Amino acid sequence: MIEFAVDLISQIGLLGAAFLIGIEVIIPPIPSEAVLLLTGFNVSLGRFGFLEAILATTVGSLVGATFWFVLAHLFTENRLSGLIFKYGRWVGLSHDSFKKSMAWFSRYGSSLVFFGRMVPIVRSLISIPAGLVKMSLAKFYFFSTCGMLIWNTLWISIGMNLGENWKTGEEFAQFLDWVVYALVAILALYVLVNVFRQLSKRES
Repeated sequence: MIEFAVDLISQIGLLGAAFLIGIEVIIPPIPSEAVLLLTGFNVSLGRFGFLEAILATTVGSLVGATFWFVLAHLFTENRLSGLIFKYGRWVGLSHDSFKKSMAWFSRYGSSLVFFGRMVPIVRSLISIPAGLVKMSLAKFYFFSTCGMLIWNTLWISIGMNLGENWKTGEEFAQFLDWVVYALVAILALYVLVNVFRQLSKRES
């Protein structure tokens, strides 16, 4: 996938970078850091400007983020509550816990969206709870844009300064990704344990 990103950005420039970032936010096939580092490298070669690169990748990120936000926004609270009430116990989530989590996100959602845009994997998924709690589109875009601008500017700047050695930055980015993957694996293990508990209860 990295080779594909290199080829795409080389062929269609900023449009390719924006496209890859947008796809990464929807379904992360490649780390956003790699795309941004590569974009920064192209900036160092003078293929396009620094501000243009930040603008293009941020717009691409917002387009991708909108997909999950709109999809989650289509769920009504009653429908979602019904699903949690029926299936929540399978993943260790009670209906009351779900209600409290939704209320908590409604209160602190702006900060979570802002900081979530700067965490691998979370930056792709944070749009879902924002849509579920019906966060206003203006607030969603504002805090998403602020977080994305910081994230994109940081990695593009690193790639620009590393130049031909941009893959060195990718190695560090992969380490950060693996830390987050480990946390996700722990969460998945917790869900599996709860599923097996429910199955055991049914069989007994």
